Amino acid sequence: MRTVLCLTASALLAGAAACAQTETVEQGRPNVPEFDPAFPEQTRAPEQHSDLTLAVETIASGLEHAWGMALLPDGGYLVTERPGRLRVVAPDGTLSDPVQGLPEVLARGQGGLLDVAVSPTFAEDRIIYWTYAKPVARGSSTAAARGRLAEDGASVTDVQDVFVQDPPSPTTNHYGSRVIPDGAGHLFITTGEHQTQAERQYAQHLDKTYGKIVRINLDGTPPADNPFAGLAEAVPTIWSLGHRNIQGAALDADGQLWAVEHGPKGGDELNRIEPAANYGWPVISYGENYNGSAVGESLTAAEGMEQPRYYWDPVIAPGGMTFYDGAMFPDWQGDVLIGAMNPGALVRLDLDGDTVAGEERLLTDAGRIRDVEIAPDGAILVLTDAEDGALLRLTPGSLTD
Repeated sequence: MRTVLCLTASALLAGAAACAQTETVEQGRPNVPEFDPAFPEQTRAPEQHSDLTLAVETIASGLEHAWGMALLPDGGYLVTERPGRLRVVAPDGTLSDPVQGLPEVLARGQGGLLDVAVSPTFAEDRIIYWTYAKPVARGSSTAAARGRLAEDGASVTDVQDVFVQDPPSPTTNHYGSRVIPDGAGHLFITTGEHQTQAERQYAQHLDKTYGKIVRINLDGTPPADNPFAGLAEAVPTIWSLGHRNIQGAALDADGQLWAVEHGPKGGDELNRIEPAANYGWPVISYGENYNGSAVGESLTAAEGMEQPRYYWDPVIAPGGMTFYDGAMFPDWQGDVLIGAMNPGALVRLDLDGDTVAGEERLLTDAGRIRDVEIAPDGAILVLTDAEDGALLRLTPGSLTD
């Protein structure tokens, strides 16, 4: 059964609504206060207040650690649960039995069934894509697969892996992973570098897909125009490198790829992704290791490495992201919406070109928000990551006083 309540967006923000525009979101002391941003708008942008209420409707609950979602043409939804289940959620919120036919998933540590996406040609071929932690000899790998969803939604057939990270890792952390169809015959897949001191270095190695964004054709082959396709020592599917753990990615209205990734203790990043670009990890970072020690040589910039368009210290622990495109929140058109898991919020970034002009924290009492999408009518859909997670629908309420 659906339930509806209202939360006042601005009341959930710390400080008075009349605070000066130059104040920033209440977020605590930086972990590494000695680091200076590369440009003024790179962190702690002015706090914004939408001064409206959000009507929060529970479409479905009882989702165990929901991770990714995709919208179906009939108004329903596909939702993944990290333990390894794919569910179909009907438009009225009815939850299906687990979809049959998926490959074995390693649900350990941060591994499990991760993202899901619907093919741009789903109406004709019913193809879907998903990412997962694949158990293999000597460990596990971030993998992406495709399959054909049955008309009744009960199973997938013609299942095949289109990407399997190599070599496998013994570490069950930092898998990524989002899968983004670009609408032009390719998939972007984000990965992590598996976190350990030894493995994180692979984010800089072109012979491995750890800490990378990869770009493949829909059948898994490398596109001939990938930036490293002609380099003998490089994996030809690599699109960009130097990432830590990307759990959010989206295309903007112009088809430009952006990604949001987990930093260590501080240093979560929003990046505008360019082919062949190196985003620095673990050579540069705006954070520190969890034990308080420096990351590498404690550098925030280095020649040949890109700066994030925005970073957070302390972290927000970013999940999925999207760009707002809809009629319900006209003032948010083109803004970035990010699911945050620590301390938990829907983070809205007001973009001026590729620069963050303001930040707002919404839905701060809903827990860990793992994914966010936009419904065809402009409503905002979010997934909460919990033992009893939920799919929520957000619509605008009245203006606040």
